[in-house]
Amino acid sequence: MSTYTLPELPYDYSALEPVISGEIIELHHDKHHAGYVKGANDTLEQLAEARDKDAWGSINGLEKNLAFHLSGHILHTIYWRNMTGDGGGEPLERDGTGELADAIAESFGSFAKFKAQLSKAAATTQGSGWGVLAYEPVTGRLIVEQVYDHQGNVGQGSVPILVFDAWEHAFYLQYRNQKVDFVEAMWRVVNWRDVSARYTAAKERANNLLLAP
Repeated sequence: MSTYTLPELPYDYSALEPVISGEIIELHHDKHHAGYVKGANDTLEQLAEARDKDAWGSINGLEKNLAFHLSGHILHTIYWRNMTGDGGGEPLERDGTGELADAIAESFGSFAKFKAQLSKAAATTQGSGWGVLAYEPVTGRLIVEQVYDHQGNVGQGSVPILVFDAWEHAFYLQYRNQKVDFVEAMWRVVNWRDVSARYTAAKERANNLLLAP
Protein backbone atom coordinates (compact mmCIF):
# COMPACT_ATOMS: atom_id res chain seq x y z
CA MET A 1 0.00 0.00 0.00
CA SER A 2 1.27 3.48 -0.85
CA THR A 3 2.28 5.58 2.13
CA TYR A 4 2.68 9.31 2.52
CA THR A 5 6.02 10.94 3.32
CA LEU A 6 6.98 14.31 4.78
CA PRO A 7 8.44 16.48 1.99
CA GLU A 8 11.65 18.36 2.61
CA LEU A 9 11.40 22.12 2.89
CA PRO A 10 12.55 23.97 -0.26
CA TYR A 11 14.52 26.42 1.92
CA ASP A 12 16.21 26.74 5.32
CA TYR A 13 14.11 27.24 8.45
CA SER A 14 15.13 30.90 8.62
CA ALA A 15 14.50 31.68 4.94
CA LEU A 16 11.15 33.40 5.55
CA GLU A 17 12.29 35.67 8.37
CA PRO A 18 11.21 38.20 9.53
CA VAL A 19 7.72 37.31 8.26
CA ILE A 20 7.82 33.83 9.82
CA SER A 21 10.48 32.88 12.33
CA GLY A 22 12.73 29.89 11.85
CA GLU A 23 11.44 28.43 15.11
CA ILE A 24 7.86 28.42 13.81
CA ILE A 25 8.85 26.88 10.48
CA GLU A 26 10.82 24.13 12.21
CA LEU A 27 8.03 23.23 14.62
CA HIS A 28 5.34 23.60 11.99
CA HIS A 29 7.08 21.36 9.46
CA ASP A 30 8.87 18.84 11.65
CA LYS A 31 6.11 18.35 14.23
CA HIS A 32 2.71 19.44 12.92
CA HIS A 33 3.05 18.47 9.26
CA ALA A 34 4.84 15.28 10.24
CA GLY A 35 1.91 14.50 12.53
CA TYR A 36 -0.55 14.71 9.64
CA VAL A 37 1.62 12.38 7.54
CA LYS A 38 1.76 9.85 10.36
CA GLY A 39 -1.96 10.22 10.97
CA ALA A 40 -2.79 9.50 7.33
CA ASN A 41 -0.53 6.44 7.22
CA ASP A 42 -1.84 5.10 10.54
CA THR A 43 -5.43 5.51 9.37
CA LEU A 44 -4.71 3.62 6.14
CA GLU A 45 -3.36 0.75 8.21
CA GLN A 46 -6.44 0.80 10.45
CA LEU A 47 -8.71 0.74 7.40
CA ALA A 48 -6.79 -2.22 5.98
CA GLU A 49 -7.24 -4.04 9.29
CA ALA A 50 -10.97 -3.26 9.24
CA ARG A 51 -11.27 -4.73 5.75
CA ASP A 52 -9.35 -7.87 6.71
CA LYS A 53 -11.52 -8.46 9.78
CA ASP A 54 -14.75 -7.21 8.20
CA ALA A 55 -15.06 -5.02 11.29
CA TRP A 56 -16.73 -1.72 10.48
CA GLY A 57 -17.71 -0.34 13.88
CA SER A 58 -15.19 2.53 13.56
CA ILE A 59 -15.68 3.29 9.86
CA ASN A 60 -17.13 6.79 10.36
CA GLY A 61 -14.26 7.89 12.57
CA LEU A 62 -11.63 6.31 10.34
CA GLU A 63 -12.94 7.99 7.19
CA LYS A 64 -13.06 11.34 9.00
CA ASN A 65 -9.51 10.86 10.28
CA LEU A 66 -8.24 10.00 6.81
CA ALA A 67 -9.83 13.11 5.31
CA PHE A 68 -8.42 15.29 8.10
CA HIS A 69 -4.85 14.02 8.03
CA LEU A 70 -4.58 13.60 4.26
CA SER A 71 -5.96 17.08 3.61
CA GLY A 72 -3.59 18.48 6.23
CA HIS A 73 -0.66 16.81 4.47
CA ILE A 74 -1.69 18.05 1.03
CA LEU A 75 -2.36 21.65 2.09
CA HIS A 76 0.91 21.90 4.00
CA THR A 77 2.84 20.49 1.05
CA ILE A 78 1.41 23.29 -1.09
CA TYR A 79 1.92 25.86 1.68
CA TRP A 80 5.70 25.41 1.90
CA ARG A 81 6.17 25.92 -1.83
CA ASN A 82 3.72 28.81 -1.99
CA MET A 83 6.29 30.84 -0.04
CA THR A 84 9.75 32.21 -0.73
CA GLY A 85 12.08 34.59 1.03
CA ASP A 86 12.25 36.88 -2.01
CA GLY A 87 8.54 36.77 -2.82
CA GLY A 88 5.67 39.15 -2.31
CA GLY A 89 4.15 41.87 -4.42
CA GLU A 90 1.70 40.62 -7.03
CA PRO A 91 1.88 38.55 -10.23
CA LEU A 92 3.09 40.60 -13.20
CA GLU A 93 3.64 40.04 -16.91
CA ARG A 94 7.34 40.88 -16.67
CA ASP A 95 7.80 38.17 -14.04
CA GLY A 96 6.26 35.51 -16.23
CA THR A 97 3.06 35.37 -14.20
CA GLY A 98 0.88 37.57 -16.38
CA GLU A 99 -1.62 34.81 -17.19
CA LEU A 100 -2.31 34.35 -13.49
CA ALA A 101 -2.64 38.11 -13.05
CA ASP A 102 -5.22 38.22 -15.86
CA ALA A 103 -7.17 35.35 -14.32
CA ILE A 104 -7.25 37.06 -10.93
CA ALA A 105 -8.48 40.30 -12.49
CA GLU A 106 -11.16 38.46 -14.48
CA SER A 107 -12.39 36.42 -11.51
CA PHE A 108 -12.28 39.09 -8.80
CA GLY A 109 -12.28 42.45 -10.60
CA SER A 110 -8.74 43.40 -9.56
CA PHE A 111 -5.78 42.14 -7.58
CA ALA A 112 -6.69 44.48 -4.71
CA LYS A 113 -10.20 43.01 -4.49
CA PHE A 114 -8.82 39.47 -4.59
CA LYS A 115 -6.27 40.28 -1.88
CA ALA A 116 -8.97 41.73 0.33
CA GLN A 117 -11.20 38.67 -0.06
CA LEU A 118 -8.48 36.08 0.59
CA SER A 119 -7.19 38.09 3.56
CA LYS A 120 -10.65 38.28 5.09
CA ALA A 121 -11.32 34.59 4.43
CA ALA A 122 -8.09 33.56 6.15
CA ALA A 123 -8.28 36.01 9.06
CA THR A 124 -11.91 35.32 9.96
CA THR A 125 -11.80 31.53 9.82
CA GLN A 126 -13.52 30.39 12.99
CA GLY A 127 -11.15 28.22 15.01
CA SER A 128 -8.66 26.39 12.81
CA GLY A 129 -8.53 26.51 9.04
CA TRP A 130 -7.17 28.04 5.86
CA GLY A 131 -7.78 30.76 3.32
CA VAL A 132 -7.43 29.23 -0.16
CA LEU A 133 -7.27 30.47 -3.73
CA ALA A 134 -8.50 27.62 -5.89
CA TYR A 135 -9.12 26.84 -9.55
CA GLU A 136 -12.73 25.79 -10.04
CA PRO A 137 -12.83 23.47 -13.10
CA VAL A 138 -16.54 23.64 -13.94
CA THR A 139 -16.42 27.34 -14.85
CA GLY A 140 -12.64 27.67 -15.28
CA ARG A 141 -12.53 30.60 -12.86
CA LEU A 142 -10.62 31.25 -9.67
CA ILE A 143 -12.46 31.21 -6.35
CA VAL A 144 -11.57 31.90 -2.72
CA GLU A 145 -12.48 29.23 -0.20
CA GLN A 146 -12.56 29.41 3.59
CA VAL A 147 -11.53 25.93 4.70
CA TYR A 148 -12.36 24.70 8.19
CA ASP A 149 -9.76 22.41 9.76
CA HIS A 150 -8.14 21.03 6.58
CA GLN A 151 -11.04 19.46 4.74
CA GLY A 152 -14.35 21.18 5.54
CA ASN A 153 -16.28 23.67 3.41
CA VAL A 154 -14.47 22.83 0.16
CA GLY A 155 -15.93 22.92 -3.34
CA GLN A 156 -15.67 19.45 -4.83
CA GLY A 157 -13.10 19.30 -7.62
CA SER A 158 -11.56 22.70 -6.89
CA VAL A 159 -7.76 22.74 -7.00
CA PRO A 160 -5.91 24.78 -4.34
CA ILE A 161 -3.13 26.90 -5.84
CA LEU A 162 -2.42 29.39 -3.02
CA VAL A 163 -3.02 28.57 0.65
CA PHE A 164 -2.76 30.70 3.79
CA ASP A 165 -2.50 28.62 6.96
CA ALA A 166 -4.71 30.17 9.64
CA TRP A 167 -4.16 27.54 12.34
CA GLU A 168 -2.67 29.03 15.49
CA HIS A 169 0.41 26.82 15.29
CA ALA A 170 1.33 28.66 12.06
CA PHE A 171 1.79 32.01 13.78
CA TYR A 172 1.09 32.11 17.53
CA LEU A 173 4.70 32.01 18.77
CA GLN A 174 5.43 35.18 16.82
CA TYR A 175 2.12 36.98 16.31
CA ARG A 176 0.30 35.79 19.44
CA ASN A 177 -3.45 36.17 18.85
CA GLN A 178 -3.09 38.72 16.03
CA LYS A 179 -4.11 36.50 13.12
CA VAL A 180 -4.90 39.56 11.00
CA ASP A 181 -1.30 40.78 11.30
CA PHE A 182 0.03 37.38 10.29
CA VAL A 183 -2.21 37.19 7.23
CA GLU A 184 -1.16 40.67 6.13
CA ALA A 185 2.51 39.73 6.54
CA MET A 186 2.02 36.57 4.49
CA TRP A 187 1.61 38.62 1.32
CA ARG A 188 5.31 39.55 1.61
CA VAL A 189 6.45 35.96 1.03
CA VAL A 190 4.00 34.67 -1.60
CA ASN A 191 5.84 32.78 -4.35
CA TRP A 192 3.85 33.90 -7.38
CA ARG A 193 5.87 31.74 -9.75
CA ASP A 194 4.76 28.67 -7.83
CA VAL A 195 1.15 29.84 -7.74
CA SER A 196 1.26 30.58 -11.47
CA ALA A 197 2.66 27.13 -12.26
CA ARG A 198 -0.12 25.54 -10.21
CA TYR A 199 -2.72 27.61 -12.04
CA THR A 200 -1.40 26.49 -15.43
CA ALA A 201 -1.30 22.84 -14.35
CA ALA A 202 -4.83 23.02 -12.93
CA LYS A 203 -6.20 24.40 -16.20
CA GLU A 204 -4.46 21.71 -18.24
CA ARG A 205 -5.93 18.97 -16.04
CA ALA A 206 -9.41 20.45 -15.68
CA ASN A 207 -10.99 17.66 -17.74
CA ASN A 208 -9.96 15.16 -15.05
CA LEU A 209 -13.16 16.09 -13.18
CA LEU A 210 -15.69 13.62 -14.57
CA LEU A 211 -19.07 15.36 -14.65
CA ALA A 212 -20.53 12.90 -17.16
CA PRO A 213 -19.30 9.50 -18.39
